[in-house]
Amino acid sequence: MQIQFEHAQSAHCENGVTTNLLRHSGMSKITEPLAFGIGSGLFYIQIPFLKVNNAPAFSYRTMPGLIFKRTCKSLGIPVERKKFSSPEKAEQVLNDCLQSGQPVGCQVGVYYLTYFPKEYRFHFNAHNLVVYGKENGSYLISDPVMETVTSLSGPELQRVRFAKGALAPRGQLYYPKHKVDITDDAIRKAIVKGIKRNSRDMLHIPASVVGIRGIKYTANKILKWREQLGVKTAGSYLAQLVRMQEEIGTGGGGFRFIYGAFLQQAYTFIPKDELLKISEQFTKAGDVWRSSAVQAAGIFKGRITSEKDFQDMAGYLFEVAEIERQAFKALEKIKW
Repeated sequence: MQIQFEHAQSAHCENGVTTNLLRHSGMSKITEPLAFGIGSGLFYIQIPFLKVNNAPAFSYRTMPGLIFKRTCKSLGIPVERKKFSSPEKAEQVLNDCLQSGQPVGCQVGVYYLTYFPKEYRFHFNAHNLVVYGKENGSYLISDPVMETVTSLSGPELQRVRFAKGALAPRGQLYYPKHKVDITDDAIRKAIVKGIKRNSRDMLHIPASVVGIRGIKYTANKILKWREQLGVKTAGSYLAQLVRMQEEIGTGGGGFRFIYGAFLQQAYTFIPKDELLKISEQFTKAGDVWRSSAVQAAGIFKGRITSEKDFQDMAGYLFEVAEIERQAFKALEKIKW
């Protein structure tokens, strides 16, 4: 039971699952940057009440599942999404989908993914992959962050589909219900909708921990961590900031690079020169995020631990907040 499914590696899991499933459904023009931008994937939040591995939770992208949902909705593609309380029912529905020739996206936990290197396994339950077949009792897996396809045994797949803890996947699976012919005009409208929504989310959500305000919130917290927490704990918090960038995200602010690529690709559908200029700002933001990761790693490893080192770390975040604020403000001014 194997579906003819084309695996393509991507920078980020949900972007890749979205792109690969939609390409399988016949939408040949979709790319990872277009899926990310139409899905308004760029974001920032520090979640004060949630701890991951005994450190604050940060995210550089929108909530898991929203990129796929928003991209499909903006393009007029109907979606099927299911969660389960019973592992047996979840397995049966998955098998039925595969038997009917439908590959499915699954949300899973990272910690027990046996094909991941051990140093990349930790308790995070919002990873995404595609199951596209079953042979000899093992499920065929297209994980878009991996170079090639792989497989998981039935018990291994069930374990990661029902991982416990924050963002528990509950056996979640999802897929486009059927093929839809997507016109260039539909793509143009979806691009504009995605940009407007992303600008709103980063600039206008009235919460101090979200968007541009959220980046500044974290920067202000970093200024106090050394004195309040001590160098060791403060360093572990900064390590978490990097981990959420590098291992859960796409490496050194890579979401900003992807968004810059999205604006460049949007230009081919909507030839406005402003898109190319603003794209450069997001590339610059990605560079600053990358520099902040190097600074945070130095503090965590104990190479640089002075008060000034923490001030410099916060400075990177204040800088990137201003770059992204100006970029989204410029996007808001475009006359579509």
